[in-house]
Amino acid sequence: MAATPDPKTLDRVKALTGHPAFSMANPNRVRSLIGAFAQGNQTQFNRPDGQGYEFIAEKILALDPANPQLASRMSTAFRSWRALEAGRRGQAQATLKRIAETPSLSRDVSDIVQRALADT
Repeated sequence: MAATPDPKTLDRVKALTGHPAFSMANPNRVRSLIGAFAQGNQTQFNRPDGQGYEFIAEKILALDPANPQLASRMSTAFRSWRALEAGRRGQAQATLKRIAETPSLSRDVSDIVQRALADT
């Protein structure tokens, strides 16, 4: 479901994060829903409006204090941002910078984000 390249998928994924069976404290649930969206749905993750980036950034920052390893794994969804067309590339870069500038960011997430920003 999270990998379906439908324009309504992001709204469905957001709604499912509020479902009683979903918990951000359960890494398998996070990977199967949010990770599947970020890694397996390039159409909707890379939406022209940048909402896919913002959603994943929110989840990365929410996960980071409790599970920095999972948050850093989710951050890898941004690795290919330089290959995007200019509009999406700018939005992805701005989102990465916002994550990087977050106070008390874990070393794990900081490392992935800094590498993504530094790659040429």
